[in-house]
Amino acid sequence: MNDQYLDAFIRESEEAITELNNSLLDLESDPEDTEAMESIFRTAHTLKGNFGAMGFDDASSLAHAIEDLLDEMRDGNMPVTPDVMDLIFAGVDKIEAIVSEIEEHGESRTDVDEIVDDLRTVLEEGVDAAESPADDTGGSDETVDDQTDTDSSEDEDVPVETNISPDTADDSVIAAEIDIGDSDMLGVDAMLAIEAVEDYFEVLDAAPQREAVEDGEFSDTFTLYLDAEDPGTVDNTLSGIGKIESAETADVTDALSEKSGSTSDETEHKVDEIKSVRVDVDQLDDLHGLVEQLVTSRIKLRRAVEQDDLDGAGENLNELDKITANLQNTVMDMRLIPLKKVVGKFPRLVRDLSRDLGKEVDFEIEGEDIELDRTILTEISDPLMHILRNSVDHGIEPPEVREEKGKPRTGSVELRASRERDHVIIQVEDDGAGLDVEAIRDKAIEKGVRSPEELEAMDDSSIYDLVFHPGFSTADEVTDTSGRGVGMDVVHDTVTQLDGSVNVESTPGEGTTVSLRLPVTMAIVKVLFVEVGDEEYGIPLKNVDEITRADDRKQVNGKDVIKHNDEIYPIIQLGETFDVPGETANGDGMLVRVRESERQVALHCDSVNSQEEVVVKPLEGILSGTPGLSGTAVLGDGNIVHILDVVTL
Repeated sequence: MNDQYLDAFIRESEEAITELNNSLLDLESDPEDTEAMESIFRTAHTLKGNFGAMGFDDASSLAHAIEDLLDEMRDGNMPVTPDVMDLIFAGVDKIEAIVSEIEEHGESRTDVDEIVDDLRTVLEEGVDAAESPADDTGGSDETVDDQTDTDSSEDEDVPVETNISPDTADDSVIAAEIDIGDSDMLGVDAMLAIEAVEDYFEVLDAAPQREAVEDGEFSDTFTLYLDAEDPGTVDNTLSGIGKIESAETADVTDALSEKSGSTSDETEHKVDEIKSVRVDVDQLDDLHGLVEQLVTSRIKLRRAVEQDDLDGAGENLNELDKITANLQNTVMDMRLIPLKKVVGKFPRLVRDLSRDLGKEVDFEIEGEDIELDRTILTEISDPLMHILRNSVDHGIEPPEVREEKGKPRTGSVELRASRERDHVIIQVEDDGAGLDVEAIRDKAIEKGVRSPEELEAMDDSSIYDLVFHPGFSTADEVTDTSGRGVGMDVVHDTVTQLDGSVNVESTPGEGTTVSLRLPVTMAIVKVLFVEVGDEEYGIPLKNVDEITRADDRKQVNGKDVIKHNDEIYPIIQLGETFDVPGETANGDGMLVRVRESERQVALHCDSVNSQEEVVVKPLEGILSGTPGLSGTAVLGDGNIVHILDVVTL
């Protein structure tokens, strides 16, 4: 099959599935919405035809069955009920899984007979024959969280909090919930316990993750998944390890097999990497014109160099500079993609979550036409899903509780996006219970994140920021949706790596707002180069408001500051902050005042050199998250310059 046609088919199918899901949600909320019904029918009909034309007959028969059921609903012969809609959504999920298989393998082996039979049965026997997919496919609570799931059989006390395949074990997968007792060095003792276990068994996985366990970031117990013959063998061995006070074991091989089968059979709520973009014809024409100019200018420059015409070469270089700047802007614009490419799948996510949790949630999206760079858009999909999960699971109260508080039964979650100069602000706001400051303080003390004295001195906003600490969760119990503290730290880390920031504001009893501030584009940044001692640093020009002489500074409470528009700006000495080698300007030099919207400070340096556009590479590995630094840039002479992060400096 022609790869070009197959790729076009896959992209069109993905868009059609998203459109179908959202139209089905509109119909579910308003069964009299004839416009939504017509859109659903058209999309299902298109999917059926496309699958048939490409030779994927199983998928075509599934789409046909969905189309027939929708036809009955459109004609008024079949009422729109939650169970019928669950069945249709399950069919759409199956179609999405088929498209993913086709993209990965060029074919699909997904069995559709059961779901087609269910759809046909409802057509023949009516709505009473419809059963919730959550009851017979495990789809609802298997698709909620792609990080970890809880699945335990009735006779097992050890929960399954891993997604490893049972095939990774030579014998069986035995879960061992380990208690190391009271310890002054929880992480160290846990590490020694794990190393002792490794002398006897292969450790396949851990919950929480092993790094978190060895940092002491767990409550009372942690679980190891071992390759062993049976629980009895593990029990006998662990009882002889001094670092382990007690352990509970269970064979979870069958549970993992069932989980593996159901998750591969159903499509998880996720946003795949954006692999294609739609480009306006005018942009292509502009790009073609710029390439023509580039070729012409290259020929002229070559001739000037061959003829030793330095004046002509200089003019051609200036011309090349303008052309490449326009070329860069055009290409950057072509990489911008509307936010709806990612958030289009979120209404279905919220619907399934709220139904699974027995909650009523009204989800609204505003500003979905705001554009972001393709890379940024792909990276923020998971953070946004984590935030939405927390809003629905932890934020929105059950309908009965909301009524007792005098609130509407239906909770509200709103995702808003807006543009501020070269940044996009994305907010997720709910009208739920809000964050409990005291609960966060107690958990922070329990986990040793902060001391009681430090917490006492922190304001509420700083307390809220503690939810970004790895493994931090105030949930009373772990659910399939959340509660393991594996979400908000991912949000913080991802947004920070994108040179963005995240903030939490909450009012107890009224709701919580999580705000992400992200650059529209990344990689190429215009920076201001400053010199400090023997070092050179780059400050993103978008952060700079004013450059002044250092003699404008004053002293307030023994600290150097400058005054601007009746506002006080503390001065950060870059030489002291980075322990720069060589002699610095001390009291002399220059002050770079940062934009108030970023941070109300001024940076002291020896001199300001020049402005230049550079390609910024983010710090990775152990350097990732270094305060004050956002990345590095390689200059034309091969030297490497650190790019400052004025927010964390």
